[in-house]
Amino acid sequence: MLHHAPLLTTMAVGLVLAFVFGFLAQKMRLSPIVGYLAAGLLIGPYTPGFVGDTDVAYELSEIGVILLMFGVGLHFSFKDLLAVKKVAIPGAVLQMTAATALGTGVGLWLDWGLGASLLFGLALSVASTVVMLRALEDKQLLDTRAGHIAVGWLIVEDLAMVIALVVIPVLAVDANSPGAIVGELAWTILRVAIFVALMLIVGKRVIPWLLARVADTGSRELFTLSVLAIGMGVAVGAAWLFEVSFALGAFFAGMIMRESDLSHRAAEDSLPLRDAFAVLFFVSVGMLVDWRIVLEAPVALLVTTLVIVVGKTVVAFGLVRIMKYSRRMSLVVAVSLAQIGEFSFILVTLGGEYEILPQDAQDLVLGGAILSIMLNPLLFAWAGRFYRDAHDPDLPGGDVEGDADAVQAYSGPEHVMVVGFGRVGTRVATTLWQEGVPTVVVADDENVVKALREDGQQAILGNAVRSKVLKAAGLEQATTVLVAIHDPLNAGAIVSKIKKLSPDTRVIARGHGDTDVAYLEELGADRVLVGVYEVADLMATDVMSDTPVPKADPDDRQATT
Repeated sequence: MLHHAPLLTTMAVGLVLAFVFGFLAQKMRLSPIVGYLAAGLLIGPYTPGFVGDTDVAYELSEIGVILLMFGVGLHFSFKDLLAVKKVAIPGAVLQMTAATALGTGVGLWLDWGLGASLLFGLALSVASTVVMLRALEDKQLLDTRAGHIAVGWLIVEDLAMVIALVVIPVLAVDANSPGAIVGELAWTILRVAIFVALMLIVGKRVIPWLLARVADTGSRELFTLSVLAIGMGVAVGAAWLFEVSFALGAFFAGMIMRESDLSHRAAEDSLPLRDAFAVLFFVSVGMLVDWRIVLEAPVALLVTTLVIVVGKTVVAFGLVRIMKYSRRMSLVVAVSLAQIGEFSFILVTLGGEYEILPQDAQDLVLGGAILSIMLNPLLFAWAGRFYRDAHDPDLPGGDVEGDADAVQAYSGPEHVMVVGFGRVGTRVATTLWQEGVPTVVVADDENVVKALREDGQQAILGNAVRSKVLKAAGLEQATTVLVAIHDPLNAGAIVSKIKKLSPDTRVIARGHGDTDVAYLEELGADRVLVGVYEVADLMATDVMSDTPVPKADPDDRQATT
């Protein structure tokens, strides 16, 4: 019976094995991504036992790409994109050119033709959306300047791939017709321009308005559905009508939705699906890999992996440095590009269909992809830690990035420290400032910190789980620390670090239920507030107080029904 349900079986087996191997990888102090890839390899066609449907797995991974890019768009404004255009556009073009040249050299060394070598090099030049964004999010670098540059760089690569996927079939069928090539190229650029214009002119008005109308219904289910419908609908519609990539369409949908006041809620509602389908992406990559390439062509596989991991890193690092960014920021951007993924698979598949690439080339790209994806978290852990340790301009001796507005570590009187500047942190800090309470905010979003400093408020850039960041925020002088971040696991790590450094400091955290309360109190929190409990208590107190609850005006009641 199961063979009649390839979607269900592939998804179920893939997720179960990904959980098992991801958990084991985490216990072995490896990235869970290694476990997800191992799960895919186990259910792939090149290992014995159950074989998942690779076509189904690939489509599931495409959903992951769409949702992940949609989530990035929710955190990335058009202003942010324009702010990094001077480094992202020339950097991406030059880096892709250099990486393509390196890959072409490898192809010629392996006695392939020029066309096959060029396509092989192009496949090695473009980074994976999922791998880069997952690494940036895991290291909390997505909202830093380095993260913005990396994402802008990725968007430029995405646009280049849109053009390449149109031009390659024309070259394969009619390579001797320059007019046909120029015509297709111009038509592609026009389609992309029309799509972007529609999103910026029409979408910017319609999407926030639609979200507000759905939110007015009071149905959380409908709101979540509207978020997913907009993200998926725009991505698929863009691919169907304008032939742009799913990822690019989803990114613009998220970026336009960010204009809505409900963007934070939209991001939270779509997060679980983004995580689940991102896992399926890595499982699908593992399924594509023929492990026998390690035995049949080990030297060629090693050289291919070196081009991806070392060659691209060196080139990108040099380009960002030339543009007068610091060594540390350049390193983070470069390492984020030191892998390949979904677009590389599309290119080699296209090359196989048009008989441009030999099977060996396809296997080398897939093998290089899985090795680079496995190595990338290790490189990113080192680069991200190096970046954080020296980047934070608030730390003594810290490196000042470009035009960052640096201030010294807090050294004032007793104060309250607020960790996190989301909806809860913003409201708490604003109230304390209005009451004249000295308050220092700790946030890892560079734009937030810069804006607070411009308003004359004390703010420290960094991750509060790090001792140096807490000390820079004046932990020794803090009477109370309010941990206002949403994720209880990260909050627990921060609470534990605060109590280790300053056991007598009062710590108040937020949770979502009894489990979070027990967990955070076990780690040292003096008090844990749960939003729904506090609202319920206030409602009951209001009812039982001497002051009667005012009755709603009939007109107001009708308006809110």
